[in-house]
Amino acid sequence: MSKREINLADIKAFTVIAEQGSFTKAAEVLDCSRSHLSKQLTQLEACLGVTLITRTTRAQRMTEQGEAFFNRCRGAFDDIEQAIEIAVDNAQRLQGSIKVNCVGGYLGEEVVARLVNEFIAKYPGISVELDFSSQRVDLLVDQFDLVFRMGELEDSGLVARKLMDITNMTLASPKYVDARGLPGDPKALKAHQCITGSVNNWSFFHIANRAQKLDVHINGAFRCRNGRAMKQSALMGNGIVRLPELYCSDELARGELVSVFDDWQVADTPLYLLYHKDRYQPALLKEFVGFTIDHFKEYLA
Repeated sequence: MSKREINLADIKAFTVIAEQGSFTKAAEVLDCSRSHLSKQLTQLEACLGVTLITRTTRAQRMTEQGEAFFNRCRGAFDDIEQAIEIAVDNAQRLQGSIKVNCVGGYLGEEVVARLVNEFIAKYPGISVELDFSSQRVDLLVDQFDLVFRMGELEDSGLVARKLMDITNMTLASPKYVDARGLPGDPKALKAHQCITGSVNNWSFFHIANRAQKLDVHINGAFRCRNGRAMKQSALMGNGIVRLPELYCSDELARGELVSVFDDWQVADTPLYLLYHKDRYQPALLKEFVGFTIDHFKEYLA
């Protein structure tokens, strides 16, 4: 039998026998029979090719090799037990670091950043790294713990907690409307200047008849993937823009932007929080997930 076949349970049995000074006491500690312990010790000695404990029907005594082996093994098991205690303690304590990914712009910089700062204010022992990389990230490869993601999801094997549906609107400034008028329906957008992000085809459905849909290819003088910049361009009268309502609620309230269509609407965009499936998720991640869900309930209230 080679060293590779040495069983860790046999080594543990040996250390308990040595510590207790008898097979009977060791069997009580390990909740097994004396004969089972004897078999484990014999098996270990056979693997090592060394007698660790000399035993008779009346007594037992560790050999010199057994003493040396026991001291090393006891130290190793002490280290393992300490490592277990640290791992359990760290998993249960609300401290450590969390790495979060989110799109930038208003959602990341205003909504999620505020949520994160409220969280670390509540739990000073936790630090959060918030990353605004816009590309699709892989939680394992990029080492993120959680990701806020907009849009419909592919089946990724991750846990996806839906936080809200983001209402999208088609908007223009009164300045643009005065100069160019309002399009009668989405097809008329082809004759208008539009402010685009990453999508050149805008899809609409009729509010009274959701089965009635229109897809329109749009053009414009300004193209940018940043919601703030798109909103600023629209405020200056440079075109019609499609933006989430939450990006421009203040401008809508002040009349600086107005809805272009009464009968046509853009589909909502779902917002999800993604994280790994983990039965033994650390306490700090569980707390952040719960905090996020509660935060969005209040945000939507």
